Amino acid sequence: MILKVDKIKKYFPIKKGIFLLTAGHVRALEEVSFEINEGQTIGVVGESGCGKTTLGRVIAKVYDATSGKLFYNPPKEESVEIRWNTDKRILKNYRKDVQMIFQDPYNSLDPRMTIGDTLAEPLQVHRVCSSKKELNEMVSRLLLKVGLYPEYASRYPHEFSGGQRQRISIARAIALHPRMIICDEPTSALDVSVQSQIINLLKDLQKEFQMAYLFISHNLDVVYHVSDWIMVMYLGNVVEIATPEELFENPLHPYTSALMKAIPNWNPEERRLGETTLQGEPPSPIAPPPGCPFHTRCEFVMERCKVEKPLLTNISENRKVACHLRVP
Repeated sequence: MILKVDKIKKYFPIKKGIFLLTAGHVRALEEVSFEINEGQTIGVVGESGCGKTTLGRVIAKVYDATSGKLFYNPPKEESVEIRWNTDKRILKNYRKDVQMIFQDPYNSLDPRMTIGDTLAEPLQVHRVCSSKKELNEMVSRLLLKVGLYPEYASRYPHEFSGGQRQRISIARAIALHPRMIICDEPTSALDVSVQSQIINLLKDLQKEFQMAYLFISHNLDVVYHVSDWIMVMYLGNVVEIATPEELFENPLHPYTSALMKAIPNWNPEERRLGETTLQGEPPSPIAPPPGCPFHTRCEFVMERCKVEKPLLTNISENRKVACHLRVP
């Protein structure tokens, strides 16, 4: 095991008035729990605003969790809890082992730094190279590893296409040979023709370095092909966890089922005419509804759903679901 997420919550305070007093909270994450192992890919899917990116940034320590625990298992050492006051050596190793690829390749690279400087920065911070020559050689190898020429090291981000920029972001993420990479919708800002190239590159790198991926995406087809497990999120809550095959063949949660029905079909003769799709918008995370967070949009809603929140429960060896219809 690399990482264990235990009941992580993340609330963002809403400040109002001239004294900036806290008037409420945006409840981005609600007691999210899972584990991830070496070489494993966990896909995270859900509508915009469901907490996917916040989860990735809490794990990457861009944000501190409001509550809950994050356990990291260093190589050949005992598991430790990662907190704001964790020993600096452990925290530095954690940041080295857990990297992130951001969604927008146009804003994730510093326009004032050359590509060589961008890739050299993490190597210098963690003192990986002992000389300038070794540093330049490492940067060249990283560029070759992601399908770019070493000569590109002297160029700036504005000289590259979106697909090339994302390759540079991937090179930066693998520079320190991390054990886990958080992929925050790495293909959503790219052309369809480029998306498959980036996905294949990520899969090849995972096979070579045995890295784990937390793969965040709206694209269910992509998540199906890259994931060992899929975690479905709604309004900051995990509502279902399953293998891709089980989830796509038999989605148990009504929200998961609605997501599956929304997948476009390439064959016009097999269009899902008359099938139920999601109605309305998700409730505000500032004031989520009582009971099941999905009950305001669920076609199977019961009175119990309006007052009692279902727990994420094991219903088989490879399946968890949070729904009163499935768990008595």
